[in-house]
Amino acid sequence: MDITSRLERMPVGRFHYKLLFMAGLGWMFDAMDTGIIAFVLPVLMAKWGLTTEQVGFIGSVGLLGMAVGAVLSGLAADRFGRKNVFAVTLLIYSVATGCCAAADSFNVLLVLRFFVGFGLGGELPVAATLLTEYCPSAKRGRFVVLLESFWGVGWLIAALIAYLVIPRYGWQMAFIIGALPALYVFVIRLSAPESVRYLIDKGKTLEAHTIVSAIERSVGIEPPEFAAVSPRSEKSVVTFSGLWTGRFIRRTIMLWLLWFGIVYSYYGIFTWLPSLLVGQGHTVIKTFEYVLIITVAQLPGYFSAAYLVDRWGRKPTLTLYLAMSAVCAYWFGHAGSVANVLLWGSLMAFFNLGAWGIVYTYTPELYPTAIRATGSGWAAAVGRFGGMLAPVAVGYMVNGPGGFTKVFAMFTVVMLVIAVVVWALGEETKGKALETISE
Repeated sequence: MDITSRLERMPVGRFHYKLLFMAGLGWMFDAMDTGIIAFVLPVLMAKWGLTTEQVGFIGSVGLLGMAVGAVLSGLAADRFGRKNVFAVTLLIYSVATGCCAAADSFNVLLVLRFFVGFGLGGELPVAATLLTEYCPSAKRGRFVVLLESFWGVGWLIAALIAYLVIPRYGWQMAFIIGALPALYVFVIRLSAPESVRYLIDKGKTLEAHTIVSAIERSVGIEPPEFAAVSPRSEKSVVTFSGLWTGRFIRRTIMLWLLWFGIVYSYYGIFTWLPSLLVGQGHTVIKTFEYVLIITVAQLPGYFSAAYLVDRWGRKPTLTLYLAMSAVCAYWFGHAGSVANVLLWGSLMAFFNLGAWGIVYTYTPELYPTAIRATGSGWAAAVGRFGGMLAPVAVGYMVNGPGGFTKVFAMFTVVMLVIAVVVWALGEETKGKALETISE
């Protein structure tokens, strides 16, 4: 039995949950930073006299950094390993977040937010790839959606920081707290394993055998003796053009459109949400309360998606959640009372973040090991360009007559379009080994 088959037969055990928690903490810290800037922006608008266009640029420059980080880290992870890139990108964004506390002007904050985005955008697809390559097929979807659920926890922590810390200690303290994940890098370096599939692809089969043997012993399976295999006659070459050959063309088109649309809608909505609610006449403190409630709804959205993704499949579950996100965005744009703001805002968060969990499950499954992180990184990077456009577009649209309603009508259309794209072009990957899907 080869090493990847041994991974597939492995029952889910302590190792898998430990890896989920380890990658999930990195995910949580990323979300905490993204949430912190969303809550800080309304405060900076008042203190620095920023225009809505300037606020949009702060959101967009972070997305530019995420695009660059996603591409470069994906290429690096396919060449140098998932574990090292995971640790380095986490360190970059943590240090840059702490430096934001010292920013004294719009331009300085703009530069720092680029580096925050670079680290954050690099870490997310690499962490998802690492977990994907360890999980057995029958449970892979659930595990990666649960990984994404840590994003909801991070946003919840950011909302609590905004509610409890910013009014008392100032916006700078929020960024200082956001720098603490730098300490977590040491845990990753000491505890996280390298991807077995990556090691095999690079010809390091003895190291891969050692890791899998340790996992097997932890679940009561006696590992077989190591059997040396002949080295590959051709080394895996990671190239951008590999994403556009053969059966990968359709997958790449589908993923790029999906990522562009979901990132456009997510960052357009949630980066601006506190500021939009303040613009509707709610106080800053009340806005933080409302967003905190809406954020809590993300968690059951993730859990429901984790339950369905390995039962219904990736394609139908993702299509449903995107379509429902569109419906909820439409009615949120027409919410005239606090009750309706909370109802439709919570449902929008439920379905939108559930869809995100499935996207992170689906993306790495569609590429082979040699280009898995590269393909995931490029898809995420294309999405970040959508995220760059969205905050700026909202900044310009929200000031006109009926701006709030028009903004959410736009997001309704975007999410309906990508729901159709997934249904028309997507392939089902439920329960299939990674090798049978993509290699």
